[in-house]
Amino acid sequence: MNGPAEGVYYIDTGDCELIADQDNSTGWLLKINGVMSSHVDLADPLFLDFEYMRWMAALIESRWPPSDVSSAKLRGLHLGGGACSLARYFSAAYPDARQVVVELDGKLAEYVRGWFDLPKAPLLRIRVGEARAVTETLTEHTRDFIIRDVFAGAFTPRPLTTAEFNQHAKRVLAPGGLYVANSGDAPDLKNAREDAATIAAAFKHTVIIADPAMLKGRRYGNMVMAGSDVPFGDDPQLRRRLLGGAVPAHLWDDAQVRAFAAGAPVRHDPPAP
Repeated sequence: MNGPAEGVYYIDTGDCELIADQDNSTGWLLKINGVMSSHVDLADPLFLDFEYMRWMAALIESRWPPSDVSSAKLRGLHLGGGACSLARYFSAAYPDARQVVVELDGKLAEYVRGWFDLPKAPLLRIRVGEARAVTETLTEHTRDFIIRDVFAGAFTPRPLTTAEFNQHAKRVLAPGGLYVANSGDAPDLKNAREDAATIAAAFKHTVIIADPAMLKGRRYGNMVMAGSDVPFGDDPQLRRRLLGGAVPAHLWDDAQVRAFAAGAPVRHDPPAP
């Protein structure tokens, strides 16, 4: 495959559409089954067009500064592939990182590898499979960060949002690791509160990153939620970076997250038949 070309492509789970970015001559947008999924800049892997991805990158770089030699061989797991935008970013920011992207759709993974010139294994591997099933097979303490960015329509499939799944993610993380989730919701924030309650039940320390309108329940959108076994600390540079984007974001600390989630149920797997 000789790079990207505009058009609709059939994939294992339906279809995807590749669209040239009219504002960026080297940018491409990917829609999956009619829903905007990803943006890639072929000339600059460090450019992230989606705000929530910039927030995730900022949070991870706050814990592991790319300039720190101890961060060089960061180990990442991406649940949900799309165009592998964040995996490309981290490969550029941490050239010796080892990353695995779990993508349900094998045909989509094949297209993305051909379109976007991704780093080869072992630096970046794409594993075709269902995100929870793959996570359950992984060895404990083998990932520094896990990013959950899986959607079926507007929401993350429930098996990836339960207390039991969060325990699997926690098991796979190394000490000091980060679990980072993209939580989409409507203005009532019911889904976000339950997501926050479930993550807070699994991890001792949590944060939420979102723009003020989303935090106040004024629109549909995304919140970035994260959990860890060690404190996030107060990084003024992170807060400035979040406020400096095109959509300024606020960071809620653990106490604010738990207040936001108060009264919301912790999700669980359905009982075995």
